[in-house]
Amino acid sequence: MTTADVSARLAWPDDAAAIVRVQLASWQANDAVPAPELEALDPALLAERWATLVSSPVDARLRVLVALERADVRGFALVHPSYDPDSDQVTDGEIGELVVDPGHQRAGHGSRLLQAAVDTLAADRFTRARWWVTSTDDALRSFVTESGWAPDGAHRELAGDSGATVKQLRLHTTLA
Repeated sequence: MTTADVSARLAWPDDAAAIVRVQLASWQANDAVPAPELEALDPALLAERWATLVSSPVDARLRVLVALERADVRGFALVHPSYDPDSDQVTDGEIGELVVDPGHQRAGHGSRLLQAAVDTLAADRFTRARWWVTSTDDALRSFVTESGWAPDGAHRELAGDSGATVKQLRLHTTLA
């Protein structure tokens, strides 16, 4: 029986261009960024920023993880201390972003990334994790709640450059 060559690991600076490719594909597929703003983005500049974030994070507990199929990046996650005003940055970690390439969803990459993110937060001695999700992203919210996360009642609205607002709700879980 042949098995797929899939994994999740900490990102390397050389993964930056692939992370940007996944991020831009996701934004485009989900209409998360208006087309004119998306077209104005410079992928090389974004890759440089991701490479810097991976190689020189502002906090040692800020980590980027990638989901791989063979050597191809299929998704990424960003974990870090929670910076919410009601958080304790020693005990509360956060999944800041978890994205799977739209063309490779439903292949287990999201589950691997989520498990790697939770394991990484626990290894950094966080005891709770938080995750802000867009209120209209039913698929992501369902995936997260089926993985044991629950809403904690917090919500917020973020204003984008175009003036549009994004409503988010916060989910949480206890880390073992």
